[in-house]
Amino acid sequence: MNKITQILHTKSEDKNAFPVNTPIYQSSAFKAHSPFFYSRKNNPNVEEIEKCVAILEEANYALGTNTGMSAISIVLNILVPGGSLVVNKDIYGCSLKAFQKLTSKLGTRLIVLDLSEKKNYRLLPKDAQLLVFETPTNPFLKTIDITSLSSYIKKINPKTLVVVDNTWATPLFQQPLKWGADIVIHSATKYFSGHSDVMGGFIVTNNETIFKNLSEQRFYSGAILEPFSAWLLKRSLQTFALRMKEHQRTTLEMKKFLKRFSQVEKIYYPEIDKKQLTGYGTLIFFEFRKDLVNQYENFMKELQLFDSGTGMACVTSMVAQPFSGSHSSLSENEKKEMGISKRLMRLSFGFENRNDLKNDLTGAFKRMSDGVSK
Repeated sequence: MNKITQILHTKSEDKNAFPVNTPIYQSSAFKAHSPFFYSRKNNPNVEEIEKCVAILEEANYALGTNTGMSAISIVLNILVPGGSLVVNKDIYGCSLKAFQKLTSKLGTRLIVLDLSEKKNYRLLPKDAQLLVFETPTNPFLKTIDITSLSSYIKKINPKTLVVVDNTWATPLFQQPLKWGADIVIHSATKYFSGHSDVMGGFIVTNNETIFKNLSEQRFYSGAILEPFSAWLLKRSLQTFALRMKEHQRTTLEMKKFLKRFSQVEKIYYPEIDKKQLTGYGTLIFFEFRKDLVNQYENFMKELQLFDSGTGMACVTSMVAQPFSGSHSSLSENEKKEMGISKRLMRLSFGFENRNDLKNDLTGAFKRMSDGVSK
């Protein structure tokens, strides 16, 4: 037999290898009798991480996607022309833009409400197909009562699907399906990854019909999580609980620390009711005093331990301005309606020594104020 032919058909038999960690199945195709068949449909690494996420959310089904935004896009495919899509007022800028573009194309009404205020429930439409929100919200970290909101909308229209973005709470501290959500979304790029080195998303549900529908959408859109990313995410989940304990401890301490600075007018931190939301970590928002409205760049330049950018929930601390970052795609009027000004800052706390972070912030606030007074 020709050597090249032999090389092409030489494979290592791994069924008796028993690795401690699952290897990366960097294969696009499988033999016809394989349950995976083709990696656009499923892959052993993807299936493994999906099982892990389902365990965390105590859910029946989880679906891995290549980004958080693709998870949102797949869920939005549930929408049909007519009716309404209801979203919370405080929400990630790119999510809002995606909602606006799709509803405009479909001829579906987009209704934006402040769902953190129960008085606004009366404004919910009877023809809502999807009700989508984050809790805690981005920005301002407001909490939304999932049970109350879900119960209210289901009485109006039992067919309305309640979709909760659980990225910032994480399933360690909040499990929306328990409180009445039909679908849960995650950007795995954030907390699940925890190292700013992989992108991914997840859709979680207990409804088999919804799961099959969304699985089909993922297959035809080609938006499945790729094997190496799935493998990296499984690696990261092995330290997830440990990381979140430290994130939570640091965030609470830094929240108290920020109160001492006169430059800080207001600090935003979620309400932890120990029921729906049992804990929280990593992100804090704060607003500068009004006279420091244009000091973000100076503040950022003075920080030595906080990287600038849109990353979060990773091993290093980061600073960002929602006005020019996470919500930059919004118009000036949309930012104003959401309450986002140039004074609003976001801090994400990593695993640096807490005293080092305190010294870094103290120095940045002092030098920034010195520059203003000159």
